[in-house]
Amino acid sequence: MNHTEQFEKDLLVFGVSITERQREQFLKYYELLAEWNSFMNLTAITDFDEVMKKHFVDSISLVKAYPQISEKPVRLIDIGTGAGFPGLPLKIVFPHIQLTLLDSLQKRLKFLQEVIDRLQLGEVELIHGRAEDFAKPSAKREQYDICVSRAVANLATLSELCLPYVKVGGKFIPYKSEKTEEEILASGNAISMLGGRIEKQIEFELPESDIHRTLVVIDKIKATPKKYPRKAGLPAKEPLK
Repeated sequence: MNHTEQFEKDLLVFGVSITERQREQFLKYYELLAEWNSFMNLTAITDFDEVMKKHFVDSISLVKAYPQISEKPVRLIDIGTGAGFPGLPLKIVFPHIQLTLLDSLQKRLKFLQEVIDRLQLGEVELIHGRAEDFAKPSAKREQYDICVSRAVANLATLSELCLPYVKVGGKFIPYKSEKTEEEILASGNAISMLGGRIEKQIEFELPESDIHRTLVVIDKIKATPKKYPRKAGLPAKEPLK
């Protein structure tokens, strides 16, 4: 039997409590993750307690940066979602959010569809493709209240991929695992060119651990110029300065 006491205790640190149904959904998510991970590479973290803390609790830590998510319906997009983090744990805890998950790998989306079906999650859209390709005005440009990403990329690169999706007045909140002072300073100009402004960064450790996390809160203050994002591959190869 998988015990969720520690997981639930960790969530309470963020002011989040879950129902019996949500507990079952997280357990099922873990089972599916372990099962699919046996034949495709979804995560290097497979231990039950570690998945609970480093994937599920970590995803839900967004409430530290955006507490409003607990009561208001928002359109949220998760860019480069991988195995569904942080988007799906947020959707389980806050079922009222309208969620879009974007990933470039079709087989990961098959896994995500399985999770969505088995957990009976409504209002989740899956997009197969690169972030650069769906930020066009005819697609998903400036349609979201919140964009999140746990993708590993330089903040300037990530901002070019993500800020075009955010409405003016919305927020882009990347998850960073290390202290990011220098990276944040270095990306300030790029973020400004893309229509964003760094509002704050929230540094903390995951409950009962020495795992450091930073959430960077970037406000979208004006429309992103049409020329961004540049064509696929360029934002990573030549980050804006």
